[in-house]
Amino acid sequence: MPKPVHPVLHALRVHPVKSMAGCTPDSAVVEPWGLAGDRRWTLIDATGKAVTQRQQPRLALARAEPRPDGGIRLSAPGIDPLIVDVPRADGTVVADIFGTKVESVLAGPDARAAHDAGEADGTRHDVHRTLSRYLGVEVRLVHLDDPAVRRPVDPLYARPGETVSFADGFPLLVTTTASLDALNSLIAQGDHPDEGPLPMERFRPNLVVAGASPWEEDDWQRIAVGEVTFRVAKPCGRCVITTTDQRTGERGKEPLRTLGHYRRFGSQLIFGQNLVPECTGTLRVGDPVTVLE
Repeated sequence: MPKPVHPVLHALRVHPVKSMAGCTPDSAVVEPWGLAGDRRWTLIDATGKAVTQRQQPRLALARAEPRPDGGIRLSAPGIDPLIVDVPRADGTVVADIFGTKVESVLAGPDARAAHDAGEADGTRHDVHRTLSRYLGVEVRLVHLDDPAVRRPVDPLYARPGETVSFADGFPLLVTTTASLDALNSLIAQGDHPDEGPLPMERFRPNLVVAGASPWEEDDWQRIAVGEVTFRVAKPCGRCVITTTDQRTGERGKEPLRTLGHYRRFGSQLIFGQNLVPECTGTLRVGDPVTVLE
């Protein structure tokens, strides 16, 4: 594919369950707290703490696909696909997202078995027990019922009333293909060249921009993607999840070793930028990306 003359939206990524594999739609609705359906579900352990690929790299092999009614279709190696409906908000449980306590709703235990086409048959399964058996630890699946009020964005970077889903800290994450190419070139020259080139899925972004210059996003303060404008809140510090092969669950050294050499800003290793939407609207792959500030 020839390089775009101007930056464009190259890909969209939605991850319905935090730390599971997601999907790459051609369009997505931007809500105040992120892309519609993105990270509205998460796993928690017996103490309420969020369970992610940091502790359970096998989550990379589990896939969550959104359903039109807000429910999800779950699949993973060794378990039959399940359809999980949005639970009734009869009562809440507290999910601990990196120290932030977030009220959420426990998924109903009776998930429906799904055919390959995504339709359910009549068989029922306990989704919590199924996922616990898959990971080998006790986990529960919870849903963020009201993202408008449940979890504010970090007040150091937020404006009044801004909220976020179960994402690490901000509504959206943007990366660029040019910066990934530059990073992969550095990895190829480093101590572990056999680990590259890395695919963009390692970084789990929501928006992928093509046609920018390498690391250009470091200087963005406001951007427009199609009809939607975003404020750039802060750079994204990367963690051990980026070293996890999203197709095998195995871990290596890259990209953290190379980011540590070339992309260390203070105590953080940076790749990508966190975004807060300034309005709502629909994004489509191919939309122009304009740097406003």
